[in-house]
Amino acid sequence: MAPEFSEPDPSELDPSELGPAEADEPVDRVLTIPNGISVARLAGVPVFLWLVLGPHADAWAVGLLIVAGLSDWLDGKIARALNQTSRLGQLLDPAADRLYIAATLIALAIRAIIPWWLVAVLAVRELTVGVSLEMLRRRTRIGGLQVSLAGKAATLCLLYAFPLLFLGDHPGWGGTLARVIGWAFAIWGTALYWQSALLYLTQIRGLLAGYTQR
Repeated sequence: MAPEFSEPDPSELDPSELGPAEADEPVDRVLTIPNGISVARLAGVPVFLWLVLGPHADAWAVGLLIVAGLSDWLDGKIARALNQTSRLGQLLDPAADRLYIAATLIALAIRAIIPWWLVAVLAVRELTVGVSLEMLRRRTRIGGLQVSLAGKAATLCLLYAFPLLFLGDHPGWGGTLARVIGWAFAIWGTALYWQSALLYLTQIRGLLAGYTQR
């Protein structure tokens, strides 16, 4: 569930869905249960935006985020259990995560729950890593990077932060508590997001240097 958020980032794919360097080579299957779950998650993005920006049905929107997060965990479990890993799944799963992150950030900013500068900070990080990965693909035959624990932790922190920030936009002690905890997750998530970017950029620079010396 975390702008060019729709660009799949091989560096943060689940280890079970990586290329031959990390796991068994996936096949070109389309009609699988995990892919169906990922498509359903993608279809939920416009519904989420309508709930948040239309009727301001934040409780339903938060519920949809929770379901999307659980389905993200579920499709990975199913893919491993039924051996249904596929190349399409490698694209759909991270794309759904980034679209939810992008949609949530934009909705939070439009509702003035978070400042636009935070959106810019996360967007610049994503753009930086995306451009660097594209350079790696063009100059080498390497399509993936070592999975970063910081990147996984950052995504989890941000996905926890967003529902809490929506709930924190409501009055009462519950809203205040949700807002404080949500901002704590948001700050940690943003810091870890940039830490993971630095790790990926270091990997990319090393790979490019090693490839040039061949």
